[in-house]
Amino acid sequence: MSNNIKIEIDSKSGFCNGVIRAIRKAEQELADSGSLYCLGDIVHNSEEVSRLNKTGLQTINQEQFKQLKNTKVLFRAHGEPPEIYKIAKENNITVIDASCGVVLGLQQKIKEAHEEFPEAQIVILGKKGHAEVVGLEGQISYSAIIVENESDLTKIDFGRHIILFSQTTKSIEEFENIVRKIKEQLKAGTDFQYFDTICRQVSNRIPELKEFAKQYELIIFVSGKKSSNGKVLFEVCKSINPNTMFVSSLQDLDFSIINRFTSIGICGATSTPIWLMQAIKQKIESYFDLHPKV
Repeated sequence: MSNNIKIEIDSKSGFCNGVIRAIRKAEQELADSGSLYCLGDIVHNSEEVSRLNKTGLQTINQEQFKQLKNTKVLFRAHGEPPEIYKIAKENNITVIDASCGVVLGLQQKIKEAHEEFPEAQIVILGKKGHAEVVGLEGQISYSAIIVENESDLTKIDFGRHIILFSQTTKSIEEFENIVRKIKEQLKAGTDFQYFDTICRQVSNRIPELKEFAKQYELIIFVSGKKSSNGKVLFEVCKSINPNTMFVSSLQDLDFSIINRFTSIGICGATSTPIWLMQAIKQKIESYFDLHPKV
């Protein structure tokens, strides 16, 4: 490859610990038995899901899960609500539980807060319908108020006790903003408790990516289209470096754009596999080998 082209992968990008653990558990079981069911996509990255599907991992939805009996099912890192464990027990399903420890800890905190303060409004900053949020809501029979943004704060009664938690993958800035907005509208004498339950391995990616994005002419951000974390981190990169390209597979590479740059940084979400970023780097290097810059 031409010496004047610089292409580097962000050393801090790649799977978070929870996803690494889930994939390791899946691979161990697949090595032993050759097949395994997984409730929902093991990770919000279609390329990684496809790789594991080829080795025998079969992704199923909740309706399919309810029909299963006497088999093994992997629960992914996002965590599941109590009724899913109940169905597993009734149907003699062996659960390979890859729920992230950070998520399990948050589930427990929400449950305990609801038990200690049954009259309080449990508020969760998170994306409605996201797998993790469904698991969190399920701990208290789906009675939580889900807040996606400031406009959802109208769902809260500011004259009643409020206990706020956050989906683990939200940004600290978002959480602090919601805390501030609740405080502004809180009626005098009303109890407001809030707990920063954001995973630091995820939130630390923001300052790290800001630094990374400054160092290159072009940023190629690699992520699955379903990844909430990916959408947030892509916008972080783009805010620092307008020359940021979103790529979910090798087919998304646009060489008519890439060809304009001599300094390229490749990074990704906490659900992006390292092997995919490496494959993208190799494809770009091969392109420049065939189309050397003068």
